[in-house]
Amino acid sequence: MALYRLGMMVRETGQALERVGCRLQGVDAFKEDLFRHRSIMNLETIKPMLGGGSWVAPNAAVVGNVSIGEKSSVWYGSVVRGDDSPVEIGSNSNVQDGCTVGGIITEYPQRLPTKIGDNVTVGHGATLSGCTVEDECLIGMGSTLMPGSKVEKGSMVAAGAVIPPDAVVGSGELWGGNPAKLLRKLKQPEADFLPVSADKYSELAAKHSTDVTNLVKNVTS
Repeated sequence: MALYRLGMMVRETGQALERVGCRLQGVDAFKEDLFRHRSIMNLETIKPMLGGGSWVAPNAAVVGNVSIGEKSSVWYGSVVRGDDSPVEIGSNSNVQDGCTVGGIITEYPQRLPTKIGDNVTVGHGATLSGCTVEDECLIGMGSTLMPGSKVEKGSMVAAGAVIPPDAVVGSGELWGGNPAKLLRKLKQPEADFLPVSADKYSELAAKHSTDVTNLVKNVTS
């Protein structure tokens, strides 16, 4: 232990001397601009509102006028931005890894909120801007919902689909393609899976939340 501490002292002394030498030479390469990421961030005086049991991943970003319901989750690398217009996410819903929700400026004279209902699954890499997704829907991976579009209750958007502005995905329908169109009605097993998907992600989010909390405690203790 004594040798370890001595080694640390020598290293720190060397680093300090290097900085002094750089300053004397007018070299600022040793400086680092440090930005401490905040997963939940105010925008001016507007603070995100999170329900009980909700979880936001450490490297996600929830900013400004955003409300998230109970047991909902925002996963790694996702951005939920309530700046130009509000974002509402219901209960027991999940925004999976790498999604972008809200944060849209359009030619519409009115501000279009982004609304996500209860028990909704938003797949990896999806983009939702100024749209409405009702309860128990599944938005496929890499899909895009354009401003003014609406996905009615119990519907599914296929992976990679682009829902055009002001389009309406009817209840119980499956849409796909670019631009997306009606493919068919959901089969009963598909419809039954929609709330199950939301429940599974709620359970998984609880595990990640616990593990991340324990990791932080171990690092800071």
